[in-house]
This record gives sequence, C-alpha cells and structure tokens, in this order.
Amino acid sequence: MVGPGRPQFVLFGSSIVQQSFSNGGWGAILTDLYDRKADIVLRGYSGWNSRRAVQVLDLVFPKEAEVQPSLVIVYFGGNDAVHPHPSGLGVHVPLPEYIDNMKKIYFHLRLDVKVVNLWTALQQREDWATTCLTDGIHFTPEGSQIVVKEILKVIKEADWEPSLFWESMPIEFSEDSPYYMVHPYNHGKTTNSSFGISSWKIKWTADKIRSKL
Repeated sequence: MVGPGRPQFVLFGSSIVQQSFSNGGWGAILTDLYDRKADIVLRGYSGWNSRRAVQVLDLVFPKEAEVQPSLVIVYFGGNDAVHPHPSGLGVHVPLPEYIDNMKKIYFHLRLDVKVVNLWTALQQREDWATTCLTDGIHFTPEGSQIVVKEILKVIKEADWEPSLFWESMPIEFSEDSPYYMVHPYNHGKTTNSSFGISSWKIKWTADKIRSKL
C-alpha cells in the first residue's frame, strides 16, 4: 500500500508500456527520476487495444481503491491501427470506436488530460526510424529518452498544484529528516543530496548546464 502523501503514477497501455522497464526503457527512466518521490506502477498489457482496455477499467482502476493515482500515462493505439483481419478477430479497432474508447478511459479516470506528441518529437531526428525504434513501433533506449523528455515537458508546463514535475517534488526522508542516513566515512556527518543520486538525475543536470553555456 502506498504511504500517505506519496503520489502514485500508473503507466497503462499495450506493449510499449509493458516493455517500458526493459533495456533502458522510458518507464525505467521515469522510475529512476522519481525515486523517493513517487511510486511508478506498471499496468502494461502486450497486444491489447483500446477495446480491451475499456473492458478492464474497473479492475485496473477501481473507484473504491483507497489510493487513487495522481498521474496516469495512457498509451493505446498501435494495435488498434493494425489492418483489419479477414476473420474480424484481429486487434484492429475502427477510428470512431478508438476515439470513443479513449473518451471512456478519460471519464473513468477523471484526471486533467494533457497530450504528449511523441511522434513529432521522435521525427526531429533524421535517422529516427532506425535510431529511436526497434521494429517501427517499440522504442530503443534513445527513443525512450525522447519519450521521457516529452512526458516531463508536459508535466512541467501543466498548472497542477502541487506540481508533479520531478524537480519540484519533495524528497521522501531527505537530509532534513531524522531518518536520513549518515555517511560512514565523513565522521558521522549527514550525507549531502548527491549521496545515492540516480544516474539520470546526474545526466540530465549536466545536459541542462551544457545547454546554458
């Protein structure tokens, strides 16, 4: 069970979500950035379409749950867009139904909707088809980095109070907390904020500094 006051972020979608923790995926990057700040919950189902997602909304997001998510990242559509199978049993979903399904997900979650334009961001690279995607659909580590940057851009620009942007959120059991550990090699003094800092925080901070030079 999530502790009081600690936000829960749910990643809900098809294989792009299910595989997001593998090989430097975008889910793993988000988890790294939000360590000690939010709980990232994976709800990815490879091969699913928006029709199946609507059928399980009450199971994945029960209204009576004690802890409700502060943020839900939803990705369905890749399987919906597959060409119809002659048997009619494939994963294809007609566009009008897909739009209606996404509306149903929105009304069930009742969260403020923000759209992340991933494909435009990916295609800013000339070699995006081979560098950012493994098979024309799923993301490489390079593609996942772009995905995370676009997600964080939307979160940062949203007028949410409190902000869910990773740099704006409080650190759980930080230096000011009586539970913070002391470093064994500095004569018992409290460690600084870089102790145990994630690799992505270091990388992104360095990138921001370089961009200002």
